[in-house]
Amino acid sequence: MAEQHHQYRPTDTITTYSQNRPSTSQVIAVVTLFPVGGILLFLAGLILTGTLIGLTVAVPLFVIFSPILVPAVLTIALAVSGFITSGAFGITALSSISWIINYFRRMKGSWAEQFDQVGRHVQDTAVHVDQRVREGGQKGRDVTRP
Repeated sequence: MAEQHHQYRPTDTITTYSQNRPSTSQVIAVVTLFPVGGILLFLAGLILTGTLIGLTVAVPLFVIFSPILVPAVLTIALAVSGFITSGAFGITALSSISWIINYFRRMKGSWAEQFDQVGRHVQDTAVHVDQRVREGGQKGRDVTRP
C-alpha cells in the first residue's frame, strides 16, 4: 500500500483562515450588539444601586411603622385569602351542580323508573343484610349452647 503524505504548504493556512473568517453580517451584529449589551449592563447596575438606596431609606420607616403595618398587612392578607377561598368554593359548587344536572340529563328512562329501581335495590340490600344478621345471630346462639 502506498502511503499518502500530505505536505504542508504555506498557502494552506491562508486558505483555511479565509474560509473560517466571520461574515460581514456577523461583524455588524457584534459591533451593534456589544454597545447595547454594555448600556443594558450599566442600566442594571443603576437599578441595583437605586434599589439598595431605597431599601436603606425604607427599612427604618418599616421598623418605625411596623406596629401599624404588620396588622394591616395581616388583615389584607386574610381578606384576600378569604375572597380567593370563597371563589374557589363557589366554582367547586357550580361545577358540582353542573355535573349533577348533566348526569341526570343523560339518564335513560323516566325519573320515576330510575327512582323505583334505586328503591328496589335499597330494599334488596336491606333484606340481604337482615338475612346475614339473622344467620350470624343463629350461629352465635348455636355456639353458646352446651
